[in-house]
Amino acid sequence: MDVRRAAERYRGGEAQAGIESWHAFSFGPHYDPDNLRFGALIACNEERLAPGAGFDEHPHSHTEIVTWVVRGELTHRDSTGHESRVRPGDVQRLSSAAGVRHVERNDGSAPLTFVQMWLAPLTPGGDPSYEIVPGIADSTPYAVPEAGALLHVRRLTPGERTAVPDGRFLYVHVVRGEVRLAEADLGPGDAARITDAKDLEAEATTQAELLIWELQG
Repeated sequence: MDVRRAAERYRGGEAQAGIESWHAFSFGPHYDPDNLRFGALIACNEERLAPGAGFDEHPHSHTEIVTWVVRGELTHRDSTGHESRVRPGDVQRLSSAAGVRHVERNDGSAPLTFVQMWLAPLTPGGDPSYEIVPGIADSTPYAVPEAGALLHVRRLTPGERTAVPDGRFLYVHVVRGEVRLAEADLGPGDAARITDAKDLEAEATTQAELLIWELQG
């Protein structure tokens, strides 16, 4: 198990434009050849947008983009005609396939924080697609078959334990709160990259929320 702390993330964004970004993997100008991906996961970014701030229209291709809002409300528009508001508890997925353009903004009056995760598809190309699942339940894994991945959401009360799925590659991201995973204490923004996971449990020491990716190689 390889634990990566929130403080180790690459800082990006544009503070004067109300954008703060924290990257868990090599990203943009922050190139680290030893930190390019884990399984199919190639990015896990925490984005913070001030009211009125956002990312103007920009392109993506050959990437599965999954977004989890922590607080606030995210406005999404893309070149295939989708427009939506993404709220805490919703899972949003944009399959960029052969190419798509989109806009992400905070059109609300409160600060917005979201976690955005990019996965490499098993087969590049195809047609773009979009999906939003409102209020996903803890007991319902979210499948991204294009990347051979499953996302598990866990919301825990203090002292509550949850099983971590067995798997070849698991990525555990702490959205909020504090948890103990094996012998490691994890806080907000911390992550654990686990290879050949078996019989692991996470225990919340405070109210906590976890995102757990079950990944192929």
